Amino acid sequence: MKRAKFIKYLNEHNCGFIKHGAKHDKYMNHNNGQRTMIPRHLDIDEDLCELICKQLGIPKVSRY
Repeated sequence: MKRAKFIKYLNEHNCGFIKHGAKHDKYMNHNNGQRTMIPRHLDIDEDLCELICKQLGIPKVSRY
């Protein structure tokens, strides 16, 4: 999945950017306070997207 599309999905579920890391960005779910790191690659693996959604406590991205 393209990173820009995934970030848009996160923003729609009230997850926002917190700060930049060396190779990752930190995002937080503003509803429940859960945080995770998002890699700064152009493409993010579908399985990693599902794991990030689970860490943030939001529904996983549909593959279809």
